[in-house]
Amino acid sequence: MVNIKINDREVQVKEGTTILRAAEQAHMPIPHLCYLKDINEIGACRVCVVEIKGVNKLIPACNNVVQEGMEIYTNSPRVREARRTNVELILSQHDCLCATCVRSGNCSLQKIANDLGIITTEYARNVPANSWPQDYPLVRDASKCIKCMRCIQICEKVQGVNIWDVAKTGSRTTVGVSHNRRITESDCALCGQCITHCPVGALRERDDTAKLLALDGAFADPNKVTVVQVAPAVRTAWGEELGLTREEATPQRLVAALKALGFDYVFDTNFGADLTIMEEGSEFLERLKHRDEYTFPMFTSCCPGWVRYLKGHHPEMAGQLSTAKSPHQMQGAITKTYFAEKMGIDPDKIFNISIMPCVAKKAEADIPNMNDAGHGKDVDLVLTTREIVRMIRADHLDVRNLAEREFDTPLGTGTGAAVIFGATGGVMEAALRTCYHLITGKNPYPDAFYMVRGLDGWKEACIDIAGTTVRVAVVSGLGNTEKLIRALKRGEVEYDFVEVMACPGGCVGGGGQPIHDGQELAGTRGDNLYFLDRGNELRFSHENPDILDLYKDYLGAPLSHRAHELLHTDHTGWKMPGEMK
Repeated sequence: MVNIKINDREVQVKEGTTILRAAEQAHMPIPHLCYLKDINEIGACRVCVVEIKGVNKLIPACNNVVQEGMEIYTNSPRVREARRTNVELILSQHDCLCATCVRSGNCSLQKIANDLGIITTEYARNVPANSWPQDYPLVRDASKCIKCMRCIQICEKVQGVNIWDVAKTGSRTTVGVSHNRRITESDCALCGQCITHCPVGALRERDDTAKLLALDGAFADPNKVTVVQVAPAVRTAWGEELGLTREEATPQRLVAALKALGFDYVFDTNFGADLTIMEEGSEFLERLKHRDEYTFPMFTSCCPGWVRYLKGHHPEMAGQLSTAKSPHQMQGAITKTYFAEKMGIDPDKIFNISIMPCVAKKAEADIPNMNDAGHGKDVDLVLTTREIVRMIRADHLDVRNLAEREFDTPLGTGTGAAVIFGATGGVMEAALRTCYHLITGKNPYPDAFYMVRGLDGWKEACIDIAGTTVRVAVVSGLGNTEKLIRALKRGEVEYDFVEVMACPGGCVGGGGQPIHDGQELAGTRGDNLYFLDRGNELRFSHENPDILDLYKDYLGAPLSHRAHELLHTDHTGWKMPGEMK
């Protein structure tokens, strides 16, 4: 242990602790902008500078460790002046139109500037020009970039995709797409982790809410029937920015909010997740029966960020992806066919909206060979969790006092197996529950496959099902995924079935989820999904009564001809930029 003083108070911390962490432990937090623990500790913003007794210069607290007898001042006159000057210099190159910024009220720079009492600044403003394709799912605004380098580090160190890099020099230094490419020429997976780790509004998702809310939007068109579906991971996070407790932010209260916004039908994507398990699980067993005809492992295909990554970086392995569409795309196709027929609705009048924790699904919905229902796009619009929260705020809904409402039928029933889709390992666990039943005719203990749970970036297990050993792996985060793929190619590991989620922790930590700077909430949100699973009367996808009716009345059986037409896709039918070279 090391004995130090912070603001004349005696403190004892472990040797090797940074000054920033020591002050935090002593409940004297030091403001900072660029710092991300173990990822970005470069001291670039200089907002966290402190004064050390006996040391002439101020030093950053984020990357300097405490020493025995050190006396630290976090708010001395020198520190206050330097911190204020540093923030004013950042503001001089920043678009400060906070009222029109997507991060207003949730911006670290805005909070620090307000805390410092900065009302005016003497420095001339020199804001970089912004040039970016506004129709791309991920939007970068150069006029808001503060050069903290977080996006570069998260994309390189955690995701291993290396989309961002430092551009230009001197005072013109900024962040651009690596290798002097346009973003449309890159192999960006659209995981959105750069968005959720940006401290300001320099990165965001493309805002598609106007396609609903404008005078010519779907809500205003009397000929449109608006059908919205809610992803499993959304229910764990939608209430965070609205100040709701987890007990208040129930799925049923979200349904009530969506009805109040004007949606005609509100469905649960858990239905689509159960449908995915029926198709993907059956496909996996079919491949096992004809092992000599396939290359293993079979990869899950429900994460479009992962699919983009594999096609962009290892296109020769695309044939190992399950042909099953993602849950929301399956549900979109079923809505414009089975549901429309059952309800007597003209499918051309249906406008399908998906609320997802994901940015990549905006691009997925635009893939031409995802649209098989024959009535335009199967999913017409994808909104992130953040976008639907902005819509709720715009309508000034008192969500806390809305009476809960149930999801509509017949596409509103989901099982516990579907709920856990949003957490890393959830897809694998749900698939194993149903595969066990398909092989043995019996249900396993619902929590029998707990070993694939948890936030470890790479998990593996051997499962015995009626004498058949199934080797599985679960990986989340694209950096971990690359390690697994390289190990597969070197022959160091062998698996039959691999689940991949592009975002660390799975969809609960997705790039479209609410942003809490400096906090990683995937674990907490994932625990909530497992809690919902345990409390669900139905915990197996093959026991969903609405799924059983769908097969009985419309699809026939998993992997049937009609199921293949609507629920499966050819991943080689479209190209990533890297595949076009």
